[in-house]
Amino acid sequence: MPVPAHLSAFAHLPDDARLWLLALTHDTEAAVLAPEVESLLGRWRHKGVQYQGAWTLLERRILAVAEPTLATEPSGCAIDGMLRGVNQLTAKLGLALEDPQAVLVRLADGIRAIPRSDIGARLGDGTLDGTTPVLDLALLALGDLRQGRFERPLAATWIGRKYLRPAPTSV
Repeated sequence: MPVPAHLSAFAHLPDDARLWLLALTHDTEAAVLAPEVESLLGRWRHKGVQYQGAWTLLERRILAVAEPTLATEPSGCAIDGMLRGVNQLTAKLGLALEDPQAVLVRLADGIRAIPRSDIGARLGDGTLDGTTPVLDLALLALGDLRQGRFERPLAATWIGRKYLRPAPTSV
């Protein structure tokens, strides 16, 4: 199966490569991030292991980082170091990351971050419904991203299971 153009940076990585999806608060250009992210990944090592991370920018605001070694030989320190580096480079560039607890949805006017505490109210006022596309930042494997599990209807997510109850049937 051909690799989608937006995932070509990961073409050399296996489906089980560990994946991180980090949302920026605003759209940005990959060229703005490139020097800093390339530098970060180029120096990503821990206890003598040089990690082979690759990255891309999805939707102009989702930083996707994948690395094959950490799927089979996880290192909390190495992961923390990379995530700390991402926080430092976004701050250096005047960017910010979304609250990792926020839910990213695709609305008519673009991608929006909805605080978890507001989900019930947004379902109640009609901003969200079971068909609203939700971007799943909790994917852990590159293969899940390749197989289209990044964006799913709200009804097919944990939000649907929690908030959308089937109407009672009358007997």
